Amino acid sequence: MDNRLRELREQMGWSQAALAERLEVSRQTINALETGKYDPSLPLAFRIAKLFDESIESVFIYHEP
Repeated sequence: MDNRLRELREQMGWSQAALAERLEVSRQTINALETGKYDPSLPLAFRIAKLFDESIESVFIYHEP
């Protein structure tokens, strides 16, 4: 699954650490999400979308296998 997390974070002028703090996760989690090494849980995906005032579908892009 692709995502726009880095793009959205950079638009806000936030570091990975600043975003992690807002979402109450580690900076490593943000890095793993941005590099596609980790897909978020559904609750985390909702928190991310809400933080950026976006729909989940606009933040996370699912591709059929």
